[in-house]
Amino acid sequence: MFHIVLLEPEIPANTGNIGRTCVAVGARLHLIEPLGFRLNEKNLKRAGMDYWKDLDVRTYIDYADFLEQNPGAKIYMATTKAAKVYTEVRYEPDCYIMFGKESAGIPEEILVRHKEDCVRIPMIGDTRSLNLGNSAAIILYEALRQNQFAGLNLEGHLHRLEW
Repeated sequence: MFHIVLLEPEIPANTGNIGRTCVAVGARLHLIEPLGFRLNEKNLKRAGMDYWKDLDVRTYIDYADFLEQNPGAKIYMATTKAAKVYTEVRYEPDCYIMFGKESAGIPEEILVRHKEDCVRIPMIGDTRSLNLGNSAAIILYEALRQNQFAGLNLEGHLHRLEW
């Protein structure tokens, strides 16, 4: 199982989309307060659709609480300030991939303590960042790919229509 961690997410639709992705791949979602919305908010549920009820989600009062409740967790931190590209690390099963809030990312005081575990998604020029939901999906699916998509359906089937 992989873990997606959102540090102080602000936009309910992003968190809903990420929650839906987590359900689709069996990942656990960790939300670190303060949140920019309430968990029962309509926009959150709309983005997560009917998957939200199946989501394995944990909440924490702050970053210290998250660390205390997940001792020894291997945490990769997604940031535009990283020296390494997200494909340059080996994501082991049960690792955590953290994303910061939409307006500011992960605070630098946290990043400097985890410099070796910071990863970035390449972009051209002065592009500030990608959408949070897209970023989480990109890195989570790389982690899944590296682990041979363990436990996921690898084959789809077309349904034959008879006339």
